[in-house]
Amino acid sequence: MAVTPKYRALTTDELTELRNEFIEYLVVNGITAEDWKKLKTETPKKAEDILTLFSDVVFESILRKVDFLEKRMTNELMIFQCLNDRMVLVGITSSATDFTKQEELQKAVEKPPKDAKVYTTEKVYNQTREMEVFQMLESGCMITDGKLFKVLSLSL
Repeated sequence: MAVTPKYRALTTDELTELRNEFIEYLVVNGITAEDWKKLKTETPKKAEDILTLFSDVVFESILRKVDFLEKRMTNELMIFQCLNDRMVLVGITSSATDFTKQEELQKAVEKPPKDAKVYTTEKVYNQTREMEVFQMLESGCMITDGKLFKVLSLSL
């Protein structure tokens, strides 16, 4: 029976970037280079399952470390703080600002436009924290350092 990914399988490009980590993963799991070659040719489904399990390990490791996410849109910026039990959102809207452009974002933070509205809300997770963070990343959020979150929070 095939292993179902908890998140998603890594892409070929992502796997290429994580080549050394994958080799280490194989070694830790007692799979030599020869064993891996043999698995890929003789039992490709099992090799695929190993890749799926590795993908889950990679995503779980990354998702646990995420503290802040941001989503930039034309007239809105949303920054999420990902706490253990809930997510806190601080956002800003302005019809005069394109938050997808770095220079406009910077100007809006330094000197907010007259129509700028800063807001905040929070919610508890409906699923595991990591699954919700993953879904947000897949929907266009980016991992960020939280500096903008702190700046916007001060303006509330």
